[in-house]
Amino acid sequence: MKKQEKEYYGCDPKETEQQLPKWFDGDVYTEGSIVKNPFSGQEYELTAKELSMYDLIIGLQLVIESSYDGIFDPRIAPLQKDMARGLTWFREVNPKAYMVLLD
Repeated sequence: MKKQEKEYYGCDPKETEQQLPKWFDGDVYTEGSIVKNPFSGQEYELTAKELSMYDLIIGLQLVIESSYDGIFDPRIAPLQKDMARGLTWFREVNPKAYMVLLD
């Protein structure tokens, strides 16, 4: 049986000049890292700012999904708004990483 190779994607040098939006209130990392899509197994190297936004998105997703009333709980509407803004930022800043990790 042939061992399946993992797909890996790296940072684009043009993506290093990114700025996080003013509404972003998560941790801002100083180093990027390789992130693995838990469903596809594909990996992508993110810059520090991309990783900061990625972690915010995933954290918000976990909080939203674990909410007592789920996605219909009106108390989580601000979190849903921030998650949607984070996904939009990611799609615009690094569409390749978005497709590999978040789509």
